Amino acid sequence: MFAPRSGGPLLVSAFVLVVVGGLFASRLLPFSLPLAAPWVASCALWGFFAQFFRDPERTPGDGVVSAADGRVREVQERGEELLVSVFMNVHDVHVNRVPVAGTFVHVADAGEGYRAAYRTDADRNVARTYEMTTRLGPVRIVQITGVVARRLVSFVRPGDAREKGDRFGMIVLGSRVDVFLPRARVTATVRVGDRVRAGASTIARELP
Repeated sequence: MFAPRSGGPLLVSAFVLVVVGGLFASRLLPFSLPLAAPWVASCALWGFFAQFFRDPERTPGDGVVSAADGRVREVQERGEELLVSVFMNVHDVHVNRVPVAGTFVHVADAGEGYRAAYRTDADRNVARTYEMTTRLGPVRIVQITGVVARRLVSFVRPGDAREKGDRFGMIVLGSRVDVFLPRARVTATVRVGDRVRAGASTIARELP
């Protein structure tokens, strides 16, 4: 399955062009490496984007789940919030998922510049913040751009209710997703360096 609204139509169109181009070239042109190289390169490029836009089905994990695939880069208490930040590499699934059931009440863009997403000052990058109301209290999810990843995609609008593990957006070509949870209601279950999967890996549990 490919990412909705982003990868599916593009990949299907590209695949058709690759197949038609390959059949046309094989019938009308004698084989030679210079002629075959562009077609092989096109196939390789299609394969890269097919991997990038993949969107596997996931069974929601226990507790609060990760919003992104990747590696945990930061777990920190910030005032009344608990931050869990995940860095997404180019080989990770880039569809983002809702960490806990609730309703989106606000979606807004802010920031400037495109610094490397793993840097501390990337907090000032162009970013999109989603605010939710949940049974735990207010939850914020922030998609942060990077040097290459500059396209933020949203699948939700204010007023939309979503269940845990539902898709809410994606970042094209990597970067990072920060989740801010009510610190008084949860405790982190991951550490820096842990690998997580969006919608499936537990990043925090509700306190009794």
